Order: sequence, then C-alpha cells, then structure tokens
Amino acid sequence: MPGENLSRDEARERAALLSVDGYDVSLDLRSAVGDEAGDGPRTFRSVTTIRFRCSEPGAASFADLIAPSVTALSLNGRDLDPGEVFDGSRIALEDLAADNELVVDAQCAYSRTGEGMHRFVDPEDGEVYLYTQYEPADARRVFANFEQPDLKAPYRFEVRAPEGWTVWSNGAGTLTDGVWRFAETKPVSTYITCVTAGPYHYVTDTYERVLDDGTRLEIPLGALCRKGLAPYFDSDDVFLVTKQGLDFFHEHFDYPYPFGKYDQAFVPEYNLGAMENPGLVTFREEFIFRGKVTQASYEGRANVILHEMAHMWFGDLVTMVWWDDLWLKESFADFMGTFANVGATRFKDAWITFANRRKAWAYRADQLPSTHPITADIRDLQDAKLNFDGITYAKGASVLKQLVAYVGQDAFLEGARRYFKRHAYGNTRLGDLLSVLEETSGRDMGAWARSWLQTAGVNSLTPQVLLSAEGLVDELAVVQEAAESHPELRPHRVAVGLYRAAADGTLERYARAEVDVDGPRTVVAELAGAEAPALVLVNDDDLTYCKIRFDTTSLETLKSGLGSVSDPLARALCWSALWNMTRDALLPARDFVELVTRFAGRESDIGVLQMLHAWAESAVTHYAAPDWRLRGAALLAECAERELLERTAPGSEHQLAWARFFARTAEDQGGFDLLRGLLDGTTTVPGLEVDQELRWAFLEPLVVHGLAGEKELEAELARDDTASGKRHQVRCLAGRPSAAVKAQGWAQVVESDALSNALAEATIAGWGQSTQRELLAPYTEKYFAALTRIWQDRSIQIAMNIVSGLFPSLQDSKATLDAADAWLAGHEDAAPALRRLVLEGRDDLARALRGQACDAGAVNQG
Repeated sequence: MPGENLSRDEARERAALLSVDGYDVSLDLRSAVGDEAGDGPRTFRSVTTIRFRCSEPGAASFADLIAPSVTALSLNGRDLDPGEVFDGSRIALEDLAADNELVVDAQCAYSRTGEGMHRFVDPEDGEVYLYTQYEPADARRVFANFEQPDLKAPYRFEVRAPEGWTVWSNGAGTLTDGVWRFAETKPVSTYITCVTAGPYHYVTDTYERVLDDGTRLEIPLGALCRKGLAPYFDSDDVFLVTKQGLDFFHEHFDYPYPFGKYDQAFVPEYNLGAMENPGLVTFREEFIFRGKVTQASYEGRANVILHEMAHMWFGDLVTMVWWDDLWLKESFADFMGTFANVGATRFKDAWITFANRRKAWAYRADQLPSTHPITADIRDLQDAKLNFDGITYAKGASVLKQLVAYVGQDAFLEGARRYFKRHAYGNTRLGDLLSVLEETSGRDMGAWARSWLQTAGVNSLTPQVLLSAEGLVDELAVVQEAAESHPELRPHRVAVGLYRAAADGTLERYARAEVDVDGPRTVVAELAGAEAPALVLVNDDDLTYCKIRFDTTSLETLKSGLGSVSDPLARALCWSALWNMTRDALLPARDFVELVTRFAGRESDIGVLQMLHAWAESAVTHYAAPDWRLRGAALLAECAERELLERTAPGSEHQLAWARFFARTAEDQGGFDLLRGLLDGTTTVPGLEVDQELRWAFLEPLVVHGLAGEKELEAELARDDTASGKRHQVRCLAGRPSAAVKAQGWAQVVESDALSNALAEATIAGWGQSTQRELLAPYTEKYFAALTRIWQDRSIQIAMNIVSGLFPSLQDSKATLDAADAWLAGHEDAAPALRRLVLEGRDDLARALRGQACDAGAVNQG
C-alpha cells in the first residue's frame, strides 16, 4: 500500500465511491497516568464504528489508521485478520456492500510531537494533560477514519478518563458511570474533531443574542488552561473579545453560530497558533502572558481568537473539497480576523499591523522558489502540510481585502451569506464562491480570479514623476514590474498619495488619487498640476498587494525624514517598503540599520516598532557585509540602550519593547553589566518591572556570550520551575558558546527523538546563534548528510522543524550555497516537500549573499 501520504487522486477516487453516515468513537485514556511505558510507546484503546455507504457494491477501498497495533477488526459483522489487512497506516476494505459498518479496536499511541493525541507531563506538579491536534491528517492517529475533508460525517465521542479529570470535545459532554459522553456533532471533517482531557483550570461564561427573527441564541462559553497558568489567565479579556466577535459575525453573516457551545483551550507544546475545532478551539498556551507584554501581544491574541471564530463559518460549516482550496478557509479567516478586530474590538489600528507584519510574511513567501498560486496544486498530504504558509494566509487575506474593495463590502458580505446557506455542512471549490460573488456584485469574477488567485508572484509599483518648468507635477505615472519567473502583470486598484513638509516639520499628505493600474505603465491624470511632492507613496492606504518602490526624491526624503511621516499607516507602509528593498538588495543593510537607529524611537505604533526591531536584527545578521556586522550590531545596541535609559516613558510598553531589544543586541561589557545588574537588582531602570519572563530575556545573552552558564540556569529554573521555565532553560543551554554544547544539541535533535516537540523547538532556537558561526561551521556537511534520514524517520512536523530550523543559513558563503545545490542535484527523487524546504533555505541564503554584496558595494561607491 502507498502508506501515510494520501494523494489527491486517491482521495477523489474514495470520495466518488464512499459516503459516510456517522462515527462512534470510544477512547480509553486512563493509561495516560501511571508509570512511564517500557520499551514501546505508551498507548490507549480506541474503538471506532464507522457507518458508510458504497456506490459500487463489491468494490474495494481503505480506511486510515496510524497505530502501533490493531486488536480486532470487523466489516459488516465479518472478522478480519489485522495482520492481513492493516499495514500500520491503512486498513484494506474488500468486497464492500451498499451499506457498511466497520469496527476497529486499536491501540493508538500518545504523541510527544504535537500530532494526534499529545500527552504532556507538567514538570511543576506532575499532572498529565492531553489534547488532540489533527490538521491536516492526524485524526487517524487517534481513531480509524476516512481522512479527507470531503467525507464529512456526524460524530459521537465517548471517553473514559482518569478519576478527577474533565474531558471536552466538540459537543457538550456529560459524565455518567465513569464515562464522558458527548452530543453528536453536525457533519464535519475528520481534521476538526477533537478531545481535550486532564485536570485543566476551567472558567465559564455565556453569550446571548436576540436574532433577527426574534429567537434568543444562547451559547455557553468556556476557557481552559493548565492549573499552573491559572494565576496568569486573563479569561475576562478572552471572553470579551469572544463576545465581541460573535456579535460581529452574527451581524454580518446572518447565519447563527451552528455548533452549540464555544470552548477555548490554551494547551501546552502546541505546534500551531490555534486550531478551529468547532465547539472547542485550541490555542498555544503562550497566548496566556506570564509577564508584562505590549498591546501588540493582546492585539495578536484577539486577532487569532477572531481568525478561529471566522473558521466556524469559513472552514467548518463550509469546507473545501481538497487542500487545493485551503485558501477558502485560511485566507478568509486571516482577512476576517483583522476585519473583525478593527470592527468589533479596541484594536482599531489592526490594519496597520496587517500591512506591516502579515504582508511581510506574504511578500517573503511569494518570492521564494516554492511560491504558488493562492489556489495551489496540492498533490498529497505532504504538500498540504507545507501550504499553511504566507501565501495561503497573508497573501490570500490581502487579495480578499482587495476583493472587498473591488465588489464592494455589501456585495461581498451578501455573497458570504448566500455561500453559507447554499453550502452548509458541505464542501466547495473556487467556482462555488465566485458564482455567489458574481450574483451579488454583478461583476465577472473570472478574470479577477485568474490574475489574483491562479498566478503566483508579487508585482512592484514605482512612481515616475515629471515636473514642469514651474515646479509642478507635469505627469505622474505608476510603473508595474514583475519577476521573470512570474511575469504576470495584474490589475491593481491603488491610491497614490503626495506628501510635503508641513509648517510643524511633519510630512503630510496634501493630494491623493485612486487609479486602476493595469499593464506596465499607468498615468495618474488626476495628480497633474499638483505641487511637486517630497514623497510619493504608491499604494497609500494599503489597498492592493504589491511591493512599493520609491523614486529618487522620495527615497532621499525618507532617509532624512521618515520619522516625520505623520500618518501611522503611511509610515508603516514606508518601513515595509524599505525592508523589502533591503531584502531585494536595492538598499544597503547599513542604510536600513541607520534608518532604524534614527527613527524607530519616534514610532508610535508598538507593533510596528517590534517589527522594526526584528528587521534590524535580521539586516545585521543576514544582509550586512561581514566586515560591517560588528559595527552594525554595536549601532543597534547603542540605540537600544539610549532609548531604554533616556527616551522612553517609564513603565510604557515602548520601554518594555526597547528593553527586550536591548537584551537581544547587547554586545559589550557595559551592556552585559547592565543586564546583570537588572537581574540581581543592583541596577534599576525607572518604570521597568523585571518579571520572570524578562529575567529569562536578560539571562540568555549572558549565557550566549559565555558570561553565565549551567549553574546560573539551574538557579533560574529553581525560581521558575514550570513548563515555560524549562523551555527557556533548554533554549539557553543550547546557546552556550561551546563545541561540546553544539555537539550535544545536534545529537539531541537529529540523532534522537527523546525530546518533545516543544523542547526540540527550544533546542533548535538556542543552538543557532549568529555570534557562534565558527562553532556551527562543522554542521553544514552533517546537515545535508542527514536530511533524507530525518525525513524518513520523523513525523512530518518534527522533520519540518529540523530541516528548516537547522539549515546552515549562518554559514553564508558560496560554499554553503554550492552544498545546497549539490544536495538538490543529487536528490531529485527526494520527497517534494523535503526538496521544497531545502530550496527555501537555499533561496534565503542566496538572497542574503546578494544583500551582503549590495551592502559592501555601498562602501565601495562611497
């Protein structure tokens, strides 16, 4: 049998043959507690009954199950020999009847990788916590099923759990005679069923609303987390955003929330940000903040809550047929998360964050060799796993933002309402959505879809300004360019803003025109005769998805006065454009660093400021000429210390952001002494509260530079003997500047699978320090030698983490580029998903080398 990696063709064949009437799933999780297992994996009993029909009686098919063993199997009352029909991932089903019942009694394995039924032991109190995570195809690690999104069915779950535990699932549950039984679900796909079990801290609330028809809707709300995080759990704010979101979506979707209760579980060692299981959304527990964080963190959490809530309609109620149309749920949820954040919550500037942060993710992904159309060609499950990327999420959301402008918000929302009612509990493709939008808007959606959904790549828009003898705009045009690899020139609806210096020195917009850019050059006739601008901002107000470029005058204006741009969205767009120019080797990295050191301290939007910090570090680490790196690092450290100690308001979130940035950039004895003083209390900064999370942030650079070690880390863990503290300690331990430490970290991640997903992730994060390039150099050859084995031996999530996380990007030389090319040339038959990850790492490295050449050239030109 082909094994775990279900192909699209196999899924189509099975969907044409089978339809599923329902599942009964019985899980016995009492084995989760007690002594650790012996040589084999710790397992639990899973008994599944599937009732399904076959359109061609006598035909053969298969069910999915990944399990160490199957105890018993029966098909239509006929016992089957597990040794003959089960190969470890599939159950062969022969001679099917018109109506069928399959019963599978299996021993399934608890997971340490965040896939399937994840088991976590809290080091703080020894308590065990369980939760499931399935997307795209890991429900088969917990119960037998037909693991593809278009074979929807209702589910009835029952769970036996250790005494004293609570169990949650998609439906409401009751405990009777030691068994938790859950209400039957609506027809849903396998990957959004779920179970969470353990001694979780649980709080409740209720959402109420009178619907348009006068009926009262009441939704029980719940929120849960580990007991150790309960003191930090601000469930009131979670419920506030939840209620605001439910109000917003009910007002706009005209389709009541269809899944009964609404629980939200914050769980440990989670691989994703969150998952939209109907009735029981799961989040990574890092969204519970143990220390002080900026409003950007609260905005981000609200955005994720609303993103997952949007999925209740886009994805859960109506689901894509196959992962090709993953955008039908993720792009919509990503757009709706920000749309609702702005429309319903206190985070009214969320579109600035979207323009600055989410689009940056999209622009990077869209320039990789692995870029793909928003409606992608997903051949199999491995392809699907890798396509939860910046294209599917952020580019798709950006394009939907344009679509709303193109068809009008009212037409867009009316289209969504018809889409839900027409396809409720069903599966759809691209054409199903386009057809309702054509109905509501009267526009032909075909050409728009071909340009924006079915082609890859990002266009660049550059202004051209010709002035008259009188110093007025004679002609202003927008030039559109595309990469050779993706030459599509798209239609763009853009705003072009003209800026000049106001009396108070700020750069203010004094003229604006909207224009349809189509083709290589478009004249903006409305701006002819305007006063000559100091700055031309193409895509002002962020109406389209493109890379912004600047004419010479505008670029010089920004170099001298970027901090004076008064509008925060316009300023964020300028920063994003300058960062794209740095990555594209059009702006020397040292110029970008200089802009950050001069103007970041004037940035009012905290999310933009934190993004600038990350970009500046990346500029020095990857894009600066090697002989300028130390100088660049020193400039960032000096800037961070100056802002922290002299300029930011005591106790402000900007002070906190600069404190964290200072910790990451400290590079001389004075900086290290300040960090040590803040840790031991001999030094204070007015207004700065050094909580436990900040203590770890201050300790890590001391460890990385060899000024603190295992002893100090043990003492800090004793202060913070929690799961979060353990992850911090493991990351710091891997960051110590020692060849023996690097060898140990490599062995723990690559040669062993003993670490859980979270601790492996922490080890990878600590291992690759930019100041330790020489220590890491010996691992380039080892990395390429181990790739095939890693992909074969590990689960796909862990393999992805290792392949991406350990790519030798810090060995930024042509020799490393050649090694990547040699591996790719010698492994043309490797799994496409593995080749994609290596290609992406190789492309990032090549881009860094081009950036370094640009930065070095700036010196030569000078």
